[in-house]
Amino acid sequence: QVQLVESGGGLAQAGGSLRLSCAVSGGTFSRFAMGWFRQAPGKERAFVAAISWSGSMTYYADSVKGRFTISRDNAKTTVYLEMNSLKPEDTAVYYCAARQSVFARATVNEYDYWGQGTQVTVSS
Repeated sequence: QVQLVESGGGLAQAGGSLRLSCAVSGGTFSRFAMGWFRQAPGKERAFVAAISWSGSMTYYADSVKGRFTISRDNAKTTVYLEMNSLKPEDTAVYYCAARQSVFARATVNEYDYWGQGTQVTVSS
């Protein structure tokens, strides 16, 4: 049973920073591509960032490029999302996802496992 547990969400001011973590258990983490998605109220879940199994390839939504950084530590079976220069429009529930492939993708239905989500609220 693969489990993903996000942490690190909370309240930040515009221009501030937060770091999300996602701890993965129950699978071979180094064989998973990982992704972060977010869902704002009344909107569909949207891609934020993804990283390949080795960490050598990363992908970002245009809306976060240059502000967010995804990384992973295979020894700790954890993936991170460093969020800087936060904006009120970054407010959403952030979800971590795992894909049983070494290749990262940017679509919701290509991920096999999901965390429960962590709320990020950015005040103006």
